Parts: sequence; structure tokens; C-alpha cells
Amino acid sequence: MVLVSQSPRRRELLKGLEIDFTSTSVDTDESYPSTMQGAEIPIYIATQKADAYLPLMSENTLAITADTVVLIDNQILGKPKNREEAISMLQHLSGNTHQVITGVCIQTKQKRQVFSATSEVTFATLTLEEIEHYVDFYKPFDKAGSYGVQEWIGYIGIEKIVGSYFNVMGLPVQKLYKKLISF
Repeated sequence: MVLVSQSPRRRELLKGLEIDFTSTSVDTDESYPSTMQGAEIPIYIATQKADAYLPLMSENTLAITADTVVLIDNQILGKPKNREEAISMLQHLSGNTHQVITGVCIQTKQKRQVFSATSEVTFATLTLEEIEHYVDFYKPFDKAGSYGVQEWIGYIGIEKIVGSYFNVMGLPVQKLYKKLISF
């Protein structure tokens, strides 16, 4: 089994399932057609990652790819490009509820299955000082929506999660476990 991901959080979560795996990454374009909405987007990107890895697979390999997006007010928040964008994203999330959607692709050379998981996250109202501290100290530039639920901002800012906490971290492990068994 191979986890095709650069995310240390996804590696940590998959280890929690006590499954032997290796990890690698592929360089893929994470853009998507502007006509896509909601869960279509992370599924599309996870599938693009799977397509990029397919030529590298051996016959007995099972690969897992994933992508996570944050959706608020019908707007997708991806990974911030810089400090200013990270601060702006967190200001948008502050005092609001948003969705975290992860698309997952499981594949072998012969078979592919895709699915998504959605969690709803409600943030308390954050001060600019709290947001700046988090961005400057934690540098969340590799995280959709500019935050990690398992970091300080999650401790002080998240009032409620409806759905999988692990999905908010980047991999819906309970759902993945069930899909792997049936795969």
C-alpha cells in the first residue's frame, strides 16, 4: 500500500489504522474546472493525483490519494500563498461555519474507487492578534483554509465539529477503513 501524499498529517492518520504502507508524492496540478462545486473539487484533484501515480504502480500496489478543501459561502479556500492570504482566510472563517471536504481515491492497476467526506466546522470569533499569532508561529501555508484543527488555533477557536475530526485533519480514516475492507 502506498499513500501518495506530501502531508505529514495524512501519514500520521494512516499509521493510526495500523496498516503497513509507504509514502511518496507526485507533482500534480491542483487546479480544477471552474464549473465544479463542493465535493466534486477534492475528488477531481485526488483523481488527478491518482492518474499521475498510475504509471509508477506495480501490479500488486494499492495507492491512496486525497485532497482537502474548505468551503465557505460557496467559495473554496485552498492553501494560502502568503501571510496576507492566510490572515484573510482566517478572518473569513472567524465567527462562521464552514465545510471541510476531503476527496479520496483508492486504486490498483485494475480498479479505482473514489469517495468524499464532509465535516462542518464552527469557529468562534477570533481577534486579529490571535490570527496573526497563529499565522506567524504555525505558518499554515500547506493547509487548506490556513489552519490545522490539531494546532493552537483549533484549541482556542473551534467551537463545534459535526462529522469526522480526522477528516478536518485531512483524511477521513474511519470511512477510508471501511472502503479499504470492501475494496
